Amino acid sequence: MSLCLRPLRPFLLFCAAAVIAGSAAAQQPNPAQPAAPQGGQATQPTQKPPAAKPPTQAAQPLKDPVVAIVNGLPIRLSELEVAQQALPQQYRNMPLQAVFPALLDRIIDSKLVVQEGRKNKVTEDPAFKKRMAFVEDQVLQDFWIQREIARKVTAEKLQERYEERLKSLPAEEEVHARHILVATEDEAKALIAELKKGAAFDKLAKDKSTDKASGAEGGDLGWFKKSDMVKEFADAAFALNKGGLTDTPVKTQFGYHIIKVEDRRKAPPPPFEELSEQLREEMVREAVTAHLDQLRSGAKIEKFNIDGTKAEAAPAKPATPAKPPAAVPATPPAAAPATPPAGTK
Repeated sequence: MSLCLRPLRPFLLFCAAAVIAGSAAAQQPNPAQPAAPQGGQATQPTQKPPAAKPPTQAAQPLKDPVVAIVNGLPIRLSELEVAQQALPQQYRNMPLQAVFPALLDRIIDSKLVVQEGRKNKVTEDPAFKKRMAFVEDQVLQDFWIQREIARKVTAEKLQERYEERLKSLPAEEEVHARHILVATEDEAKALIAELKKGAAFDKLAKDKSTDKASGAEGGDLGWFKKSDMVKEFADAAFALNKGGLTDTPVKTQFGYHIIKVEDRRKAPPPPFEELSEQLREEMVREAVTAHLDQLRSGAKIEKFNIDGTKAEAAPAKPATPAKPPAAVPATPPAAAPATPPAGTK
């Protein structure tokens, strides 16, 4: 088993209830399952069927095949599909085939534990019944919430949220720049002098820059926002016009830079793919919160203390009139402040 799939075991044991829920149905014979041959008779015809004859039902792949049998109890592919949905997000997004071997082993382990528990009549234990009721409530809650999310967080509404978000995002400025990085200020000044005499920036970057990654590209850093670079570098780059070159070396924690700005522009808006997951999480939180608020508003809820006694209701705050009645002084004499006015002793 690969190391990345080892965490599957505890999650699968947790979702055993969901897997076992389908076991009773899984034990029923599948009419599409071909019967075993009887009496040693051949299962294939002795003559080639006519070309026009459609393939038989048994020749077609089963939609829900048996993938293992544990002490006579079949495990079907659909059970693995259900179990995969209880795994962490990175495993749910994988093709089932990628986690199939490890997932099947964990389901087999789960079946063995369940069979042993039934043999020892664990299901009759009151503590088990309480836990099972809790698990059932959790499954029902998750199923209901997922259904509500699917109904309220649609692709169309996600696109609408994306377009609304773009309106609130200010257009940031970007520059397309090149740089040459060297270790000393004197080296940088010498290179600036060469550039002013007409030396090619890209050639000097390839030959002299200690930043080998950008140097191989002629010093090209591509497009970037001011927040993408260290402050000293960003301030110098964004102070240049298109085609501008720094007159003096720019010192940063990495060394001394010579910067040339190739172009400037307003940054294009972030693509939908970049924001979609963040927007979806926002919409899911909003949908769940709104639904819970709606349920609470129509429910009668009583809360008690930890010992079961009735909780004391918080005293209602008296309404403060916007303006006291004319017959009553705004500040009664008894309520006058005890602190003497400023300047007195």
